[in-house]
Amino acid sequence: MTGSGFLHDHRSADFDPQEPADVAVVIPTVLRPSLADALRSIFAQSFRGRVQVLIGVDVPRGDVGLIEQVCAERPSHVRVQVLYPGYSTSVWHGGLYPASDGGVLRTVLTTLANARCVAYLDDDNWWHPDHLRLLRPGLDRAAWGFAARWFVHPVSRRAICVDRWESVGPGRGIYNERAGGFVDPNCLMIDKLACAGVVPLWSVPLVGDLKAGSADRSVFAALRAHSTPFEVAEATVFYAVDPGDALHPLRLSAMGGLFDWAG
Repeated sequence: MTGSGFLHDHRSADFDPQEPADVAVVIPTVLRPSLADALRSIFAQSFRGRVQVLIGVDVPRGDVGLIEQVCAERPSHVRVQVLYPGYSTSVWHGGLYPASDGGVLRTVLTTLANARCVAYLDDDNWWHPDHLRLLRPGLDRAAWGFAARWFVHPVSRRAICVDRWESVGPGRGIYNERAGGFVDPNCLMIDKLACAGVVPLWSVPLVGDLKAGSADRSVFAALRAHSTPFEVAEATVFYAVDPGDALHPLRLSAMGGLFDWAG
């Protein structure tokens, strides 16, 4: 991949780019093949409002043509834009910012989004068709909200079980004692104007995090201090488990034999 700027802008003729969308979705990516599943899950949403999808490429390790191919399935109320600045903004790939999972992409694309309500999706995960429809109305009365998630086997892509101990919100779960809880980015939607002070934290991992992948913890801490969230009880996020994650042994213990069953 060469060049810089918006590589692609997929929109229908009647999708006015100046009119704010009802929801924006931010996806940082290295162009893994699983990005196709993430995009298709957005296209399949039962939410019928206007959706702006902003894909930010950190390091292009795959084929950008994948996006072109999948966007042939894009419904008319969804606009997809692809941004690649021509370099990585993460120090892990030669950039200037510490976050290993995309540098400043989440911060920049959240700010750039022409929508007040912004949701986040990683390129190896996907959503249930009702995710946006259930989550978006909550932001009419709260500054941020979240949904529950399923753990998914990384090979079979089969759902294992609902996460009842990690991404479960403020004041709950295994992170409650040390961090006041946690919400995974894939489960979040924020009002970016009400939470303007939170947006830059997508580029700021926790102090002492040698792997620099904890900016999501910085964001959650700020959101938790900001206000009480809206919560969707249904598990509408499908989160691929990483066997290389330090938490994997704990997850295996909590899942019992379900991980092997799903594989």
